[in-house]
Amino acid sequence: MAGLFRQVRNNNYLEGNHIAKLIKPGEAFPHREVRLIDAEGEQVGIVSYVDARKRTVEARLDLVLVADKSTPPVCRIMDFGKLVFEQKKNLKAQKKNNVTQKVKEIQFHINIDTHDYETKLNRGIEFLEKGYKLKIALSFRGREMQHQDIGFQLIAKITADLAEYGATDEVPKLNGRTIIIHFNPTKQQKGKAKPKTQDDSEEGEEIIDSTEE
Repeated sequence: MAGLFRQVRNNNYLEGNHIAKLIKPGEAFPHREVRLIDAEGEQVGIVSYVDARKRTVEARLDLVLVADKSTPPVCRIMDFGKLVFEQKKNLKAQKKNNVTQKVKEIQFHINIDTHDYETKLNRGIEFLEKGYKLKIALSFRGREMQHQDIGFQLIAKITADLAEYGATDEVPKLNGRTIIIHFNPTKQQKGKAKPKTQDDSEEGEEIIDSTEE
């Protein structure tokens, strides 16, 4: 089954490229014959709907319509509750994977004051705790390029302050007038207090923060 899952309406779910619909016992069904797939995934062939329902009862499972546009429609004997559970599980894993692939960016400058530094650091920590990758960019303006050593020292301090929340396996590099380094989120230690940010941002919005003078 594909990881894609979407609830369309009550009892309707995606299975692969088809809408899977539970056919409840006693529910009116407009077709006399169906192409049946058994509980093992094997093609049974075209059988009467009555026979398909009988086989379903004997298997103590559910009869699920997986392709209603086919002639005759395709039904499968399966555990519908298990299908829904697995698809929800796959959706949750897919969403988690999508989150970790997103990158948040925060910008620094070498003349940043203590208050702005702490605000931006806490914002970066919050992004990492939510599972986002984090990009730190330290830009030089004008004659600040003459003080690249100060910039690399600040990057080293940021790396140390983020060590508990984000890991990096790269050496900070100067790209034009900007030092760039990336961090991957690490698991938060249990019982650790979460730092507070002064202005919380919307989850899913990429932040490029450059408020320093």
